[in-house]
Amino acid sequence: MITGAFDRDEARIRLKIRGPRGERQIDAVIDTGYSGTLTLPQKLIKDLGLAWHTFDRSILADGSECLFDVFTASVMWDGRVRRILIDEANIEPLVGVRLMSDYELRIQVRRNGKVTLKRLVR
Repeated sequence: MITGAFDRDEARIRLKIRGPRGERQIDAVIDTGYSGTLTLPQKLIKDLGLAWHTFDRSILADGSECLFDVFTASVMWDGRVRRILIDEANIEPLVGVRLMSDYELRIQVRRNGKVTLKRLVR
């Protein structure tokens, strides 16, 4: 199970990201409107030495189109290392629904509320 906290109108979890130049712990906002896995800012991508994979495009909430680079990294997810694609975005890190696939998300929407992601049994 993955746990986090709700505060300031956001649900957050802490993740450990690994790249060729080391690892970092980050706090990431859960964004159920984001269909990807995880966003990271350019500086953190460079600091970790993440390998470029491809580029992609997306339609933003305001209807505009955005082109961005995609990198590969490892993330510690529910006690296991997972290889994932990282979308470069110069905003705070966002966890998308692709990373949360096959998990139940529960959020206590109140100050210091509990956030849990629990693996669904098949």
